[in-house]
Amino acid sequence: MIFSVQDLDPNKVYSYADYLTWQFEERIELLKGYFRQMAAPNTKHQRASVRLTTIFNNYFQGKRCEVFVAPFDVRLYNRQKSILADKDVFTVVQPDICVVCDASKIDERGCNGAPEMIIEILSPSNKQTDLKDKYHLYAESGVTEYWIVYPQDEVIHQYVLQEEKYIPHGVYVKPDHVIPFLFPDLAIPVDKIFPPME
Repeated sequence: MIFSVQDLDPNKVYSYADYLTWQFEERIELLKGYFRQMAAPNTKHQRASVRLTTIFNNYFQGKRCEVFVAPFDVRLYNRQKSILADKDVFTVVQPDICVVCDASKIDERGCNGAPEMIIEILSPSNKQTDLKDKYHLYAESGVTEYWIVYPQDEVIHQYVLQEEKYIPHGVYVKPDHVIPFLFPDLAIPVDKIFPPME
C-alpha cells in the first residue's frame, strides 16, 4: 500500500491495479505505466473548461453521448485489443474534457476504453504531455477527435484520426466558430470560450 506520492518509484512501470491501491489525494496519471503528477490548473484553464463543458453538456441533452470532466479516469489501451483486466492496463489519464457515446464503456470507475472525443486545455506544466505524449496515446487507442486548447493565446487546434494518425483539421481563433468533426451541427463561437472580459 502506498500512502504518499513520494513513495512512487519514477523508474517503475505501474498498472491500473497498482493505481487503485494508492492512498493519497494528489492527482496522478499513468502513461504507459509511468506515473505523472498533475499540477493544479490556473484560472484561464478553468474558465475555458467550464465554458466548453457547459456548451457540450447543453448540446448532448436528450442525445446518447455524455460529457465528462476531470478528475475522471479514462483507461486506455491499443484499440485492437479487447477490454483488459486491471493488471494489464498501463495508461490511465484524466482528460480535461471527454465525450463518450458508447455507454458500455462507462462504469463506476470512469471510462474503460477510448472516448470518441478528448479536449485538453494546456497549462504551462502540461505542454509536453498534451502536445506529444498524450497526442500519440490518444491516436494509438482510437480517440477519433482531439482538441488542444491554448487558453493564453485563445487558440484551439483540432485533430481528427485517420488511418491511426491525427490529421490537423483546423485552427480556430476569434471570431471563428469551431465545429466538432463528430458533431457538425454544433458550431461553437471561439469568443464564447474566451470572452473579452478575461
